[in-house]
Amino acid sequence: MLVIANMQVVQPVIVKNADMEMDFTPRTPNQMGSFYEARGFPKEMRDILKKQCFITVGILNTSNKKIWHDLSNWKFSVEGKPIKREHRDYWKKRWQDMGMPLNKQSTFRWTLIPETLDYLPGEHEGGNIVLPFTDKAISITAVFATGENKQGETITITTNKLFCAEDAQ
Repeated sequence: MLVIANMQVVQPVIVKNADMEMDFTPRTPNQMGSFYEARGFPKEMRDILKKQCFITVGILNTSNKKIWHDLSNWKFSVEGKPIKREHRDYWKKRWQDMGMPLNKQSTFRWTLIPETLDYLPGEHEGGNIVLPFTDKAISITAVFATGENKQGETITITTNKLFCAEDAQ
């Protein structure tokens, strides 16, 4: 069972339109800690990760055109104030500065949603977004280019129903 900071059950948030479907699934600190522990991550890494807000994102292209995902076109906020999602390069440097094993750095990077990716019709991909933990609702606006060369209409996905999950008491 997933619970948010105020102890309500958390269900995935699903946002659909004519071109795509996105699902956002909050993960508890224990879920993420166990996931990384099972892969042999050092305690120092797990302790840092368990203090973050993990949301697993899945993106499905339901259109007949190419959709371009670029995390630099995603904006996150809490109560109207921007919150920063650290780029994967931030995490790479942090793990390097801590002297973490290269295979653990690579595994962590593999679990993140790619910074950029093109989605062909019918394609589904995803990964984790890591945000600073908050007990308040998170809003997201994600803008996607479309078309073979990004020349098509843009698609904007928004929701203000995301929450960080906490472990059950």
